[in-house]
Formats: sequence, structure tokens, C-alpha cells
Amino acid sequence: MANEKINNGTGFEPFIVGYLCNWCSYAGADLAGTSRFEYKPNIRVIKVPCSGRVEVLHVLKPLFDGADGVLVSGCHPGDCHYSTGNYYARRRFTVLKEILKAVGMESNRFQMSWVSASEGRKWADVVDEVVEKIKALGPNRMFKDEEQKE
Repeated sequence: MANEKINNGTGFEPFIVGYLCNWCSYAGADLAGTSRFEYKPNIRVIKVPCSGRVEVLHVLKPLFDGADGVLVSGCHPGDCHYSTGNYYARRRFTVLKEILKAVGMESNRFQMSWVSASEGRKWADVVDEVVEKIKALGPNRMFKDEEQKE
């Protein structure tokens, strides 16, 4: 999965896994595409029913497998299709940042955003911003030494 690092010949390009809420963020990403907004191609999207359904393990697994970053994007607080899903996500992922620090990984490798179905331009901006933040951290080297031993 994360082994397909993006490299356009200019150096490191991060591989980012994105979990997008079906009702808002995925629709916002779709709008960005149909509106032909340009944004960086570094994100691999996984559509989920709600950002509240994304568990901590869903974020940790790609990072431990070598992804450079993970983005979870859902409905704006108060606008969740399932009423409280994004509130659960926000609480859960506040704790996740501490878990990442505890295992020795930069907490900024995880990002969260709120993008509604009508915010295609915002989606494009969020992707570009997240890519730049992850790019500044450099490649995820958490398990690089273990890979070299094999």
C-alpha cells in the first residue's frame, strides 16, 4: 500500500491515506474534481460512512505500514449526517495525537479537517496544505531500520 511512494523526479513526495466521510468530505472532493480544481495527487482516498467510524487503528495501521501521513475529513461539527459522529472523531483523534507522540512518531503525520459537500475549493486547499505539512516532516522512517534488516 504505502510502498507506492509518489516521486516526480524532484525529491520526496509524501504518500497520504485519506479517510473521507461519504456525506460531506467525499462529496466535497468529488466537487473539487468535477470543478477541475487542481490539487496535489499525494492522497489515496478511502470513503467511509462517517468520520466517527474511523478508529484509531485505522490511522495507526497505514502509518506503521509506511504511509507518510493520514488525513481524516468529515462534516463540520454540528452538521454530521449521523448527528454526533464527528464529535466522536474529534475526541478520539485528540487522544491519537498523544499516542503518536508516545510511540515516537510526529503527531503532525495525522491531520483532521472538516469539509462540507459544497466546499470543493476548500478540499483542494486542505489537500495542498496537508501535503506541504507532511512534506516538511520528511519521509516516515518509523520502521525503516527494521525494513533494512530483512
